[in-house]
Amino acid sequence: MDKKLVAYFSASGVTRGVAEALAEAAGADLYEIKPEIPYTAADLNWNDRKSRSTLEMRDPDSRPKILEKYDKMNEYSVIFLGFPIWWYTAPAIIKTFLESYDLSGKKIILFATSGGSGLGKTDKELQAICPGAYIQNGRMFSGKLSQKELLDWADSI
Repeated sequence: MDKKLVAYFSASGVTRGVAEALAEAAGADLYEIKPEIPYTAADLNWNDRKSRSTLEMRDPDSRPKILEKYDKMNEYSVIFLGFPIWWYTAPAIIKTFLESYDLSGKKIILFATSGGSGLGKTDKELQAICPGAYIQNGRMFSGKLSQKELLDWADSI
C-alpha cells in the first residue's frame, strides 16, 4: 500500500480544515507548509497592489521561505498538496515547497480552496518546476464534504 501525505498551505484556515479532514479520511499523514514569516491580513489584501501576496504573485521567481522542512518526504509515494487559489493558481510558497525536495517518481494530487476560481492550468505550471514527479489537478473545495465523500475521492485517485 502506498504511504500518503497531505501537505498543505493555509493562510486563513479554510484549506487547513479540508486538509485535516482529507488526512483523516485517507489515512494519510499531515504536514502544514508554514511560511517563515506568517501572512497578516494586510499581506493577503488582494485589492492592495503593494500587499505581500500581490507582489509575490506578480513575480514568477518569488519563493517565500518555509519555516521548516519536512524530513520524512522520502517515505511517501502519494502526496495530496493543498492550497488556496491566489490569482488563479497556487501561491508562490507552493513552488518553494516543491523545489525543496526530490519528488521524482511521486504522485502529487492537487486540491485547492477557492470562493470562485478553479485550478485551471495549475498542474501544468507546477509540473514545469517539478519534472520528476507526476502532478495532477485533483479537486476544488468550497464547502464542507463528508468523510465518505473525501474518502471516495481519495480512493478514486
